[in-house]
Amino acid sequence: MFLTVGRAAAIAFVMTAATLWTAAPAAAQGRVVETHGDWELRCDTPPGAQGEQCALTQYVQDEARPNIGLNVIVLKTADQESRLLRVLAPLGVLLPAGLGLRIDDEDIGATGFVRCVPEGCLAEVILDNELLAKLRAGGTATFIVFQTPEEGIGIPISLIGFSAGYNALP
Repeated sequence: MFLTVGRAAAIAFVMTAATLWTAAPAAAQGRVVETHGDWELRCDTPPGAQGEQCALTQYVQDEARPNIGLNVIVLKTADQESRLLRVLAPLGVLLPAGLGLRIDDEDIGATGFVRCVPEGCLAEVILDNELLAKLRAGGTATFIVFQTPEEGIGIPISLIGFSAGYNALP
């Protein structure tokens, strides 16, 4: 599921004005409109956009390696047709290994990185109903990045407030 959908999303990469949600917190776009548990709802009106666009975000750093952080972003495309889960990982991750996901004790799978930007490397999947349900019901999502083929680093993301934050997305 995560692997198949992720590869399809990588091929059919959706370019919307919501691409601006790729910055780390120091340069995070938009204003915090609401906080839901460990998640922030950030909104902004990008240049040329018809209206305000919002995303549910959370940024975390690996406790043992402060240079490794992830920005997790959930958003609806500008046309409201798709929901996306976008993860910005730091530059220097091993791209062929992709990004793995585990929710609580269940391995969800892995997806490839779509591209790298100055802030980091981006993985993106279409957030289907099955994955959304698992995120809503879960306690912790662990995203796995690799620095070498042998060294996977699991970075836990709290899912506290995810469901309420997702419901608040316009």
